[in-house]
Amino acid sequence: MKGKRILVTGGSGFLGSHLCERLLAEGHEVICVDNFYTGRKANIAHLIQKPYFEVLRHDICFPLYVEVDEIYNLACPASPIHYQFDPVQTTKVSVHGSINMLGLAKRVKAKVFLASTSEVYGDPVVHPQPESYWGNVNPIGLRSCYDEGKRCAETLFFDYHRQHLLKIKVARIFNTYGPRMHPDDGRVVSNFIVQALRGEDITVYGDGSQTRSFCYVDDMVDAFVRLMNTSDNVTGPVNLGNPYEFSILELAEKVVRLTGSGSKISFKPLPSDDPKQRQPDITLAKDTLGWNPEITLDEGLKQTVEYFKQLLHGMR
Repeated sequence: MKGKRILVTGGSGFLGSHLCERLLAEGHEVICVDNFYTGRKANIAHLIQKPYFEVLRHDICFPLYVEVDEIYNLACPASPIHYQFDPVQTTKVSVHGSINMLGLAKRVKAKVFLASTSEVYGDPVVHPQPESYWGNVNPIGLRSCYDEGKRCAETLFFDYHRQHLLKIKVARIFNTYGPRMHPDDGRVVSNFIVQALRGEDITVYGDGSQTRSFCYVDDMVDAFVRLMNTSDNVTGPVNLGNPYEFSILELAEKVVRLTGSGSKISFKPLPSDDPKQRQPDITLAKDTLGWNPEITLDEGLKQTVEYFKQLLHGMR
């Protein structure tokens, strides 16, 4: 076995499980750490019997002692329903969790990756958002536990890099979708697909003109690995996402068409601090990683619809 020993926190989550799968396929030894707050064992059940895969039930708000070469820190609830349910814990996992993973990386001299978020830009007044934009975040709003938690995590990563010469990689992740999304996470893609498959009204907040850019999970995981494999002078932050922008109403119409559903679209008031626009400037990712998302929204949605069909059938 010539691969690396790699720790993935949040490894049973949506993105984490796909990353674990990719790293194992590349011949690495993978330790998946998760407290299963939002992660699901079903996401990694097919990996359990693999000889180089290990699962630890652990909350990274508490120190962890393992010997590894690389750390991907993905642990944090990432959908508004989940991170607002226990906002104090959300901030703690971003701050205490980052401190613990940075401390581990410092001790074992590991390279460490932070899954940050486009939410650090808040409700942006610059469009599309480049990494140089400092953001427009409400520090006391309902979403701030996540937005400001991740902003603080970035601060910690860069301070450890400057103070302790730690090898860091910071990714700002824009909307990502695909199989293994949680059916009740409140995210727009999973919401729309589940509602359509159940024949329920599709809930669109506001008038549906607000925009998002949707990146398929396989493209995103490829970007993670490319960023981790860059030279040590590449720290990020790097925007990772699909630059093609769609309105929420366009997404709802695509989902209705792809599912063949008879669902009607229902409009409701826009939640507070909900960004009106979200589109990444991925010039840096293209130039530094040689990365560009390849999977179209229609193609990715077909895969995601198929996953949710099977999931909902199994829940009957």
